Amino acid sequence: MALNLLSSLPAACNFTRLSLPLSSKVNGFVPPITRVQYPMAASTTSIKPVDQTIIRRSADYGPTIWSFDYIQSLDSKYKEKSYARQLQKLKEQVSAMLQQDNKVVDLDPLHQLELIDNLHRLGVSYHFEDEIKRTLDRIHNKNTNKSLYARALKFRILRQYGYNTPVKETFSRFMDEKGSFKLSSHSDDCKGMLALYEAAYLLVEEESSIFRDAIRFTTAYLKEWVVKHDIDKNDDEYLCTLVKHALELPLHWRMRRLEARWFIDVYESGPDMNPILLDLAKLDFNIVQAVHQEDIKYASRWWKKIGLGERLNFARDRIMENFFWTVGVIFEPNFGYCRRMSTMVNALITTIDDVYDVYGTLDELELFTDAVESN
Repeated sequence: MALNLLSSLPAACNFTRLSLPLSSKVNGFVPPITRVQYPMAASTTSIKPVDQTIIRRSADYGPTIWSFDYIQSLDSKYKEKSYARQLQKLKEQVSAMLQQDNKVVDLDPLHQLELIDNLHRLGVSYHFEDEIKRTLDRIHNKNTNKSLYARALKFRILRQYGYNTPVKETFSRFMDEKGSFKLSSHSDDCKGMLALYEAAYLLVEEESSIFRDAIRFTTAYLKEWVVKHDIDKNDDEYLCTLVKHALELPLHWRMRRLEARWFIDVYESGPDMNPILLDLAKLDFNIVQAVHQEDIKYASRWWKKIGLGERLNFARDRIMENFFWTVGVIFEPNFGYCRRMSTMVNALITTIDDVYDVYGTLDELELFTDAVESN
């Protein structure tokens, strides 16, 4: 193809041949040959060291607000035995109340259910497990008040204590043929709606479709009721306080010890306040808090001794928060050893979590994982 292109050029296009002479002799002059001196390479080569600095990530965790000295300074007068004796007397009075109710044949179970509910929310029901179980065993299959409030409260209390309570048998008169709740006739029953709202969160998997509608309906109803109450300024401030609290977070999802502290103040201003229950709840809370203070002081000393919070400044120094988590799981005073050990484990898990998520490189983490798994 190239030849064809060249042959197609006109004859006038005559390119001048450019060539180098075969001889360097031009007009009888032979240019001298010169040697170009190039610098010799050095016999040794310097190698710059590779920068092996590892760039670490940082989550910028702030220092703990709970200093070691502050935690160790925690103290309470409720460690004294005199308060334990007072608590025992109050427990005997409440136990007598529960036993007396069980002896009354015609007593409305609703009264007993409300007493158990108050004990639970005040944080003292763990003192009366045997009495509560006997009461619930007796009223489990007993007909209760037909109101929505009574049925929903019974359902929730029984579910809380592990009883297999069927939904349709309990709420049959409030459900249609398809098994859905029909609550239009209870538009003025805020107390019943609140009880059903709380009960709906103790569902099991196969009941999710039933209670999903109940939660949606009762939530909408309670929100509307609160707005109307705030406008009309009804007298039932106690019920309104309970409704607003429940809408923030249902009872079944709350941390029991925080709920007890909140409910003690609310119960004190309630219309059906029992002074014996109130005194028991206040004294028990303070005594249990004193036990918890000793637990966190023990865990804080251990954390200070191993020094991880000071040496690993990239990790979270959160011994108090880890202890608080264990209180949410198990608060009863007789489980102090469990709380202390769980706090230690949680603190180590938190540190290891930060090693993986924040500090370590992939190679380091693989070696660390192999070392842990090999043991």
